[in-house]
Amino acid sequence: MGIESYEQLALRRSESALALGALIPLDTRQIPLAGTQPFELRELTSDLPKHLRKTGPKPNPFRPWDQRLEVCVIGSHHALILNKYPVQLGHMLLITKEWASQGDWLNSMDWRAVSAVDANTTGLWFFNSGPLAGASQPHRHLQLLPRRPGAARCPREPWFTNLLKAGCKDTDEPFPPLVAATAVRARQKDHPDPGKHLEELYAELANELNLGSPLRERAPLAPYNVLITDQWMAMVRRCCDGIHGFSVNALGFAGYLLATDKADRHWLSSHGPEQLLTEVVEPIRGTTDDANV
Repeated sequence: MGIESYEQLALRRSESALALGALIPLDTRQIPLAGTQPFELRELTSDLPKHLRKTGPKPNPFRPWDQRLEVCVIGSHHALILNKYPVQLGHMLLITKEWASQGDWLNSMDWRAVSAVDANTTGLWFFNSGPLAGASQPHRHLQLLPRRPGAARCPREPWFTNLLKAGCKDTDEPFPPLVAATAVRARQKDHPDPGKHLEELYAELANELNLGSPLRERAPLAPYNVLITDQWMAMVRRCCDGIHGFSVNALGFAGYLLATDKADRHWLSSHGPEQLLTEVVEPIRGTTDDANV
């Protein structure tokens, strides 16, 4: 990379933000999961942050954003800041400088900003379209988790790459529920306009999941999550935020689950993480009972 990577910038900023008391990492511990399913379950051992609580006022933390958490400004309309309550240090948020709704369509300016950061990162991007998709803030923000070059982007990455290779959506055969609620596209690395390419993939995925079109509908017709790696973009159509005491956002589909004191871990042990994901998606095709690809 020609300049310092955004992961490096974020980690350096994390050091100063910790020293200033602006960064409050969440305390968690990893909980073993039975079987060989590609999931990582962590239990929250510190207090639940206010922005994750279901009740009480939630002031906008992004207008203005805490300058002690700023990694850098991205173009004229966005800023890259640290997540104040990270499970992993270096967790970044790409926010709009001015108010924009998390529930509206992502637009060309958003995708240009993502592209600008993505050109100098090896991280995992994710987006939660609103409260029913696990978003904790209504102000528009995409999220980025640092990853080492060559490392797997997430535990369930093989699930998405297998779905991409299978091209399951080309037939009218019944699908497992998670497949029937998911769309995935390969990224073109040498595209002359990477931001436009990401925007086009986003529109294609939304169309496949019957979410409507940014050109026709004012807002998406259902909640959804987006995951982006350097190889692919995926979208999942949602029906609810969580179930059995678990709140599920895009990271759940990446293979990362967080258990609070309300989570029914006995149910999770009995039924498995794939079934948990199955119960929070809205399939758009006929399905089978199998939750796996």
